[in-house]
Amino acid sequence: MARLLRGVMSAVLLLPLVAVSSANATADVQGNAKFTVTTTASSVAARSDRRPVAGGVYDKKVNKTFISWAGQYEDSYVQTYDHRKSTWSAPNRIADGANDTHNYPTMVQARDGHLLIFRGMHNVELRMSRSPQPNSADGVWEETLLSKNAATYPMPFVTRDGTIYVFYRETTRDLDGTTPTDTRPMLYVVSKDNGKTWKTSTELTGDRFAIGSTARADNMNEIYIGQLRLQDDGRVLIAYTLAGGGPEGNKHDRYHRNMYYTWFNPQNRHFYSASGKDLGTQIDDADQEKYLKIAETPLTLPNNVKSPDYIQQVGSTLGQPFVLWFMGDEAGGPLHNFLSVWNGRKWETKEVARGLRTREVEQVDLFTWRVYATEDGKPNVNTYLVRLGRFWSPETVIPTAKPVQRVEVVENFRDPARAIFSGASSDRDAAIADGDISVAGVKSRW
Repeated sequence: MARLLRGVMSAVLLLPLVAVSSANATADVQGNAKFTVTTTASSVAARSDRRPVAGGVYDKKVNKTFISWAGQYEDSYVQTYDHRKSTWSAPNRIADGANDTHNYPTMVQARDGHLLIFRGMHNVELRMSRSPQPNSADGVWEETLLSKNAATYPMPFVTRDGTIYVFYRETTRDLDGTTPTDTRPMLYVVSKDNGKTWKTSTELTGDRFAIGSTARADNMNEIYIGQLRLQDDGRVLIAYTLAGGGPEGNKHDRYHRNMYYTWFNPQNRHFYSASGKDLGTQIDDADQEKYLKIAETPLTLPNNVKSPDYIQQVGSTLGQPFVLWFMGDEAGGPLHNFLSVWNGRKWETKEVARGLRTREVEQVDLFTWRVYATEDGKPNVNTYLVRLGRFWSPETVIPTAKPVQRVEVVENFRDPARAIFSGASSDRDAAIADGDISVAGVKSRW
């Protein structure tokens, strides 16, 4: 099978790139995309610890794009783009963020048309806001408490049959008062009725957690998912790293270590390795070390940078997964950017760039992905192309007036509202909100 795959990969290098039959396929597959940028709200964005997951959705029924972002005090805001009128609505504040940069909004659309926004109130609880009307972000949203499981970092997605999943990280010590502070596993909640009722992963599977560990000798028992991605084939790709106190003892997020990959099947709630190994409904430390490890990284803080970084990107080409991740430099030099690809037998990792914070990826065609990246302290978003999961090349520079902290590609996007750029705030405190919210799209060639 691996030999056959290598033959296929070699053959496609000789073929012209073919456009994906997908709502998210770009019109331009040759790396010549020209972007437009619209600032939808000026000097309103606070710093956010948001993952590149569920920033907004395009609703074909009403031909509108809905986006979410974190404003002052990390309060949740939504805006609407009317594609017929080519106009943006004013920001609609829908929920309180309690002045914590972890409490950012994430947005999906239920099958009944209602918009749902999730936020993990840092180490406390998981909350959901529901739009008062379907296919609209207007009005006063209804808030529901979903879980008191000390939740942080919500990552929602909606499967083809309308089932809603929200993965989140639990801070166990805040529940029992005794577990070491650097034991923080991943769990999820599920709804099959458009968000009206929910069950936890423990209720559904009997497992204490979905991904995690409790007794590593290096105390690296915290799970940081950098990105999860629902594919058209129903698989949910997941890239993650570990954190914890290290050999010095228990401490939250003192170090990061290693890169891991798994995929999740929402139909049977099983996790799998890149090779297809069925790991059942729970990943423990033995599983991740034997079957899921992409790269072994040292237990150090190069240039005082948590490495690997909290944020990674994951995708797949011709069924073979790849992961983008980056680390600091021991000598104080620029960040090191790595691309890892599964070759059918093992993970291959190489350094492809330096000095970039890779923010998000977007599939362009069957063989090509676009990477959105920024450089610290500088405006603009740089794009790069990854072909066949292996070949990295620069594409273009998308101009922005100020530095950008977060990028999220809109689900089922329609240009010009393709990607949300959350501007970097001048301060880490969520009370300071002076970043811009912008949306980028590719110009039509016709």
